[in-house]
Amino acid sequence: MPKRRAAVAALAAVMILSGCTTSAPLPSERPTGPDTPAPAPTGTGPVYPTGDYSVLATGLDVPWSILRLGDSTLLSYRDTGQIMELTPAGDLREVTVVPGVDAGGEGGLLGLAARNQGEQHWVYAYFTSNDDNRVVRMPVGGSPGSLTLGGTEVVLDGMAKAGNHNGGRIAFGPDGMLYVTVGDAGNRDTAQDPDSLNGKILRVTATGDVPQDNPVEGSAVYSLGHRNPQGLAWDADGRMWASEFGQNTWDELNLIEPGNNYGWPVVEGQAGNADFVDPAYQWSTDEASPSGLTVVDDTLFMAALRGQRLWGILDGVHVPEGSRGLEGVVTASAYFEGEFGRIRDVAPGPDGTLWLITNNTDGRGSPGQDDDRLIQITLAPLVEG
Repeated sequence: MPKRRAAVAALAAVMILSGCTTSAPLPSERPTGPDTPAPAPTGTGPVYPTGDYSVLATGLDVPWSILRLGDSTLLSYRDTGQIMELTPAGDLREVTVVPGVDAGGEGGLLGLAARNQGEQHWVYAYFTSNDDNRVVRMPVGGSPGSLTLGGTEVVLDGMAKAGNHNGGRIAFGPDGMLYVTVGDAGNRDTAQDPDSLNGKILRVTATGDVPQDNPVEGSAVYSLGHRNPQGLAWDADGRMWASEFGQNTWDELNLIEPGNNYGWPVVEGQAGNADFVDPAYQWSTDEASPSGLTVVDDTLFMAALRGQRLWGILDGVHVPEGSRGLEGVVTASAYFEGEFGRIRDVAPGPDGTLWLITNNTDGRGSPGQDDDRLIQITLAPLVEG
């Protein structure tokens, strides 16, 4: 049954403008050239959570990633290696157990993505194996309600693994390339080592080849200087955003541009060091510990684990009419603080809604009777048309 949070009233939309802190101005132009993602479809303006939500599924076992495939939705279970299908009828069924998953600590079956090549549909998965972190793909068969996944084909491997800082988010950009977030696996120096795949955001083709227009010829590295990035999203202008765990002081939202260095481990947060790119926004680690990131109608939404809240973020370009002084400046507001516990991933839902999964069964949360849950959030325009 839908539930309204009493604390959220119609004027909550104003919170994004008046009850937030601001961050550094954004560049006035995004990069151009062959390595620039093509613009995504234009959104309809910023939105905000009204406070209404409904629970779509309960009893999830350490879920990590949401992948909507038409009328069905796939969920990855970190520790068991299962990929589960939420059917059109609302039932949960096991599609497959990804072979070779070696779960431990923060490692296991992590991000999911999908890609069509002609008539063949593929599901991609990032997971921790006995030897490394890797990305595989599996052919999709069946129909909604009875989907199947075939044998795995390695797309990318050789990323060092550890008990933490495995990264793990994968997504296809507007340019059709596969982007992969890889943590430093507890070895800080790898983030600044151009020859290491760790502490990076990588860019490869759908089959794992290095695109000719990557920043460095022959290298999958798209950006470097990352500690543990776990969220990727593109806005209506094709700009790429990533959410990243800090260490002790600052969690980050970064505007990713090809070849840029985001500073870890030399700097954390907005250091003003000319050798590195400052985050577009930062939070204290108890407010965020960010994971999944998505865009719905010109608003970025970010999942917060330790922060136990949903962050709604205006990107500094698509700001509501009348918001003088905020053009070019990122702003953020928190929603559902403490209501759902730890939030791992977010994704666009049907009919302009937002979906999120909780992550209270991962050993760090306090699971409730129905945890973990898949929840649908009702959104409304920040400015009525």
